[in-house]
Amino acid sequence: MTERQKDRPWLMRTYAGHSTAEASNELYRRNLAKGQTGLSVAFDLPTQTGYDSDHILARGEVGRVGVPIAHVGDMRRLFQDIPLEQMNTSMTINATAMWLLALYQVVAEEQGADITQLQGTTQNDIVKEYLSRGTHVFPPVPSLRLTTDMIAYTVSHMPKWNPINICSYHLQEAGATPVQEIAYAMSTAIAVLDAVRDSGQVPQERMGDVVGRISFFVNAGVRFIEEMCKMRAFGRIWDRITRERYGIENPKHRRFRYGVQVNSLGLTEAQPENNVQRIVLEMLAVTLSKDARARAVQLPAWNEALGLPRPWDQQWSLRIQQVLAYESDLLEYEDIFEGSKVIEAKVEELVEAASAEIDRIQEMGGAMAAVESGYLKSQLVASHAERRGRIESGQEKIIGVNAFEGTEPNPLTADLDTAIQTVDPEVEARVIAALQQWRDNRYQPPFNHPRPCKALERLKEAARGTENLMEATLECARAGVTTGEWAGALREVFGEFRAPTGVSSAPVAVPAEEGSTLHRVRRMVDLTAKELGVGKLRFLVGKPGLDGHSNGAEQIAVRARDAGFEVVYQGIRLTPEQIVDAALAEDVHAVGLSILSGSHAQLVPDVLERLRVAGATDIPVIAGGIIPNGDAEQLRAAGVAAVFTPKDFDITGIIGRIVDEIRKANKLDPLEVSA
Repeated sequence: MTERQKDRPWLMRTYAGHSTAEASNELYRRNLAKGQTGLSVAFDLPTQTGYDSDHILARGEVGRVGVPIAHVGDMRRLFQDIPLEQMNTSMTINATAMWLLALYQVVAEEQGADITQLQGTTQNDIVKEYLSRGTHVFPPVPSLRLTTDMIAYTVSHMPKWNPINICSYHLQEAGATPVQEIAYAMSTAIAVLDAVRDSGQVPQERMGDVVGRISFFVNAGVRFIEEMCKMRAFGRIWDRITRERYGIENPKHRRFRYGVQVNSLGLTEAQPENNVQRIVLEMLAVTLSKDARARAVQLPAWNEALGLPRPWDQQWSLRIQQVLAYESDLLEYEDIFEGSKVIEAKVEELVEAASAEIDRIQEMGGAMAAVESGYLKSQLVASHAERRGRIESGQEKIIGVNAFEGTEPNPLTADLDTAIQTVDPEVEARVIAALQQWRDNRYQPPFNHPRPCKALERLKEAARGTENLMEATLECARAGVTTGEWAGALREVFGEFRAPTGVSSAPVAVPAEEGSTLHRVRRMVDLTAKELGVGKLRFLVGKPGLDGHSNGAEQIAVRARDAGFEVVYQGIRLTPEQIVDAALAEDVHAVGLSILSGSHAQLVPDVLERLRVAGATDIPVIAGGIIPNGDAEQLRAAGVAAVFTPKDFDITGIIGRIVDEIRKANKLDPLEVSA
């Protein structure tokens, strides 16, 4: 038997970063030593949304879901003793992508790197931030300009860098079907490529270089046959669009290049050991088919639905990839699905449906117009509501959640406090102190940065005009400007953007027929409103802090609306003060707070205290999110009426509990309503 030539494995990454630049640097060097072949940097929410660590909105968020990077000194420490010229670095950053790339370039230059050799990716997809992830800063038009300027700059100065990673990953997390994921990602790519072409910054003969550096970041769910067909469909549509719309002749430029993080939405808090086999199946979706194989893969950890994974958990995920790549025979074969009638039929079905949806979006004026009109957001909220309805009815089975719920005691979670990594609450104070020290000392030895005000004025001047913003941004990076200062200067020129929530226009997903649970809860809502002498019960859904994961909040808001509540939902990124002001102004009967970033320990008690000071202790506060058991107990002790986590999948039941808490707070007798 002749030895088969094995394919080279994909890039293996672990999405990582927390606490401080120093702690993250240690983690990166440890992961590289374990055989990881690329870096994937997670930034904290203040960095992602253009705030310094001492901004009011950053409270409770510093170093939680990623590393805080406020200036070039932080970036230096993040990559200390890691030669950037030899690295392939992925940075998950969007609204502030230009700023982080500038800091990365300046640090690489300090290391003596040839910047034309730098390899990696900045995510830089702002469209999905408006739809799903919520770390947008500026309105769509200037945001697209920042993306366009970065692409034009990298094509000339950093030819090996991927300046944008069109990211459909979060669209699936927000409820997108495979057809929607393909169509919305492709529509975003069209908007970006049209903007680059029409900007005049890149001559037509270089458009192949632009297309060749566009990469995608996708999601792979547990329905791995359908997901694998989705990847083949993606490739076909991309090949057609780049050839027909942009005239790209070189097949290498037209190749669909993508990296993947497999699905975190499907990871469960209940029986979390089941997440391991889910992760393996999801990885197969993007590795089995050679013709549609991912270029880079990062896997979540089994315990991500519980909290922040530890280094050991991340190592387990890396080993899952290594076993497939190095022990199995996967890489020895050509595409194993070639000639399959079943696969071909499914791929064609996806291509046809996604192409029709792309055409529909183009008729609306393209992706940006479909964002501003609220069309894309309302479609996602509706798809997500339908999925939740299928889970609640048992039509879609989730093992350990709504099927086969009986379980042996789990040794992995016997001690929940040690089953996840916790971020030291003192980290925030230390990061803020270091930031203030930087601001005070950046002009002095050993830094000797020029005064930042000149660089910031130059940035604002460039933003008011039409020149490429990258050079002015690099000048800011070299002047020791902070993340908040850079974004603040652009906020002055561009303004900020409140994205549509999609809640009011989402259709009813769960019918309230006679005898149904929703019908019973509707009667509870109506009877309680009548007893309180009001037309409707009013419920405020609040997202305090910078956590933009709004999917859960939106689903609660939609179901509360369908149950007869008048819902007050103003979207993401609010201070506790703003939430309490709205609760008092709207005279609500309950407040629901949704936080998935871990900042609940600081922000929820703040809301409680402000309500107490305002004399509104009769408004029950309900908390939901990724909240460890110990934290949930502390929140209840502080006065929170109820705490819900991802294991509480019955949304209609949650709405019923909220009505119970409203009755209790208003000293009404418990209500027994038959369906």
